Amino acid sequence: MSTLEPIADRVDAPGELDLPPAHLELGWRPLTDADGDALFTLVRAIETVDRRPSRQGRSEVHALLLGEWKDLGRDSLGGFDDAGTLRAYAVVEVRPGDTRTVRAFLRGGVHPVWRGRGVGRAVLHWMEGRGRQKLVETGKDLPARLAVHVDEDARDQRRLYAAAGFSPVRWYTHMRRDLGAPLPPVEPPAGLEIRPWSPDLDDAVRRAHNDAFADHWGSEPQTPETWGHGLATRPEWSCVALDVRGRAPEVVGYAMSSRYEHEWSVLGYSCGYTDRVGVRPAWRGRGLSVAMLAWVMSAYREAGMQYACLDVDADNPTGANDLYRRLGYESGHRQVLYSVEM
Repeated sequence: MSTLEPIADRVDAPGELDLPPAHLELGWRPLTDADGDALFTLVRAIETVDRRPSRQGRSEVHALLLGEWKDLGRDSLGGFDDAGTLRAYAVVEVRPGDTRTVRAFLRGGVHPVWRGRGVGRAVLHWMEGRGRQKLVETGKDLPARLAVHVDEDARDQRRLYAAAGFSPVRWYTHMRRDLGAPLPPVEPPAGLEIRPWSPDLDDAVRRAHNDAFADHWGSEPQTPETWGHGLATRPEWSCVALDVRGRAPEVVGYAMSSRYEHEWSVLGYSCGYTDRVGVRPAWRGRGLSVAMLAWVMSAYREAGMQYACLDVDADNPTGANDLYRRLGYESGHRQVLYSVEM
């Protein structure tokens, strides 16, 4: 039996949200999906000036404004200058599948030339207020979290969130593996087969993912609506592991990959990116992860890629960090998850 108080009593959500003050000299309104290109231009300016170690593509930025579970009229905000140019933004998202901890993710930013005027603090204040409202609106009497991802080297942003009461709780490491070095063989365990991903397997892969990550901190079940959101899966770079010993093959593992070509000039090399890789608990400890990673690395190399890349939770409970290092992956830049726990 849960001993938590009702979420409305814990989260302290404001009754009304005020827009950022007029002295900041921006006009404010909710964003719409028609603002996608303007938002991409703003995000790219922020990434460039801040020398972010990675870049978001146009489709990734547009995805911030898409999704049937989002209400942009209440969950987003844009700050526009007198010429109508977007100079600041905020988007708050609570995904519908949360069953262990209900989470409000905050995304926002300010154009570099508009910094130092209090706009960032005002945007964060609005995001926090809307995030608290959305947590209460779920009606889920679960542990609750406000969450934001920040590049580890983004000192100004980290100070901003720390000053607002957010704490660093998790680190995520970007890793890469030179595909010029010898690759391990693709040797799936007995009774299992590795096949290319295909759309007809996708929902079974989603269910396998939910099983594989049920014991991971911060992971919540993916619904059919959220599962592929914002990803650009490349079937020729993605694989599925099937247990073929029964009457019907069963998905027991997967490695899903994308091609983020817009990042290569910043990274300084081409790469295949493994968005998701997992093995269901009953099939762990048999070398299946190695076989699937070898499969995708081989696919990347055949396509002329120089590196294989992925991100991993620094405290992954399955020992993934050690596995990746044994396979030749090297650590690079990191992101920090800042949160307020309620």
